[in-house]
Formats: sequence, structure tokens, C-alpha cells
Amino acid sequence: MKLAVMQPYLFPYIGYFQLIYAADLFLIYDDVAYIKQGHINRNRILSSNGVTRFIVPVPGSSSNKLISELKFSQHVATVLKTIEQSYSKAPYFEDVFPIIREVLNFEDRSIASVCEKSFEAIFSYLGIEKQFKKTSELEYERSSPARDRVIDLCHQFGSGCYINAPGGRELYAKPDFAEKGIELKFIDSFPVEYSQYGAEFVPNLSIIDMLMNCSPALIIEQMERYELN
Repeated sequence: MKLAVMQPYLFPYIGYFQLIYAADLFLIYDDVAYIKQGHINRNRILSSNGVTRFIVPVPGSSSNKLISELKFSQHVATVLKTIEQSYSKAPYFEDVFPIIREVLNFEDRSIASVCEKSFEAIFSYLGIEKQFKKTSELEYERSSPARDRVIDLCHQFGSGCYINAPGGRELYAKPDFAEKGIELKFIDSFPVEYSQYGAEFVPNLSIIDMLMNCSPALIIEQMERYELN
């Protein structure tokens, strides 16, 4: 069983979804410190004026608080309007915008819950079933170093393979995991490109851009453009 762990991000780019896709179980890492000015509550989309950033406020946000202690604001009308104006003429707007609206208006406002809702909704739209759990709801030794926490989580779910983002190469070493009976893999994405509004392709936008412009079949095809090393 392949396991992956990552902090929750709001409608992240395709690389994040490739990590979910590659894993059998995806753990939403919400019992760690909130990162201000990061992608937890913001991302980029493409409008007729070029790249546009959207932000969902997180009242009381602080790097001294855990993600699990914070909630998204209920005031999402401006964000929804921005997305609607940006993609109203996109080929898959009618299919996708209701999904985005449902996610952003989700009753449980905790960051992890809204993000989990978005992951579930998007994979459901693509016809793919994935499993998610929040680390804040699990029992494990949270005071251990990051590597040991990940190993503990792998053992808890009987996972013999842990998949990490490329940046994890600076943090984790394969021999350290191997001696604990776990194969450490890193996901490396291939270039992804599809038709957008502008003449020049803009990479690494929110998954919203791909959902609006690509068919589910094409999104799956692009999602499979990675290798595990």
C-alpha cells in the first residue's frame, strides 16, 4: 500500500493531485503549523487580464497555530465572482463551476475539511475513487521528528511505500526508511500543457484552470504524467 502525506492546499496545482493519484491513501497533514502567505488559502488562475490570484480569508491565521485550529471565512462571494468572471466562457464551466461553488460553501469551514471536500469532489468528477484521512484525527507520536512521524504513520496503515514530493529529497533519505521496512519514493512530474485562453501557456496554475479547460479524460491523462523514483 502506497501512502502520501501533505498539508492541505486550496485547489492546488496538478502536481499536488498527481501525488494524491499515485497514493492508495492520502493523509491530509493538518496538525502542523499554519503557513502564512502560502498556498493553503490562495492560488492563481487565468483571466482575460492574465494571471490572477484568489484568496479565501482565514480569520485569526498565525504561524503559531495549527492548521487544524483554523477555519476558512464564510465570505467567499468575491472569490466565486472572480472565478466565474474568469472562466464563464471556458468549455467546461457549466460542469465545473457548481463543484467549486459547493466546495467553497461547504458547511464545515475547517481548512482540512474544505480541502478534503475539494479533493473528493474533483476525483469524483473524474470518476476516480481515492481515500483520505486527516492526521489530526489519528493517534501517533506528534513530538517525534518529521521523518519518524511519517514512518509511524506508514506503520499504522501497513504501508510499505511512502511517496513524497520532490522537495522531500532534502529532508528524507531512502536508507532511513528502508531500515524500517518502508520504500521511499519521490514523485517527479513531467511537463503538463493544455489549451488556455492566452497564446502562451502558463504552467502550475490552480487545478481550477485545468478543470475549466480540459475534459475529464484529458485531465486524467495529464495526471498520469509522472514517475516515481
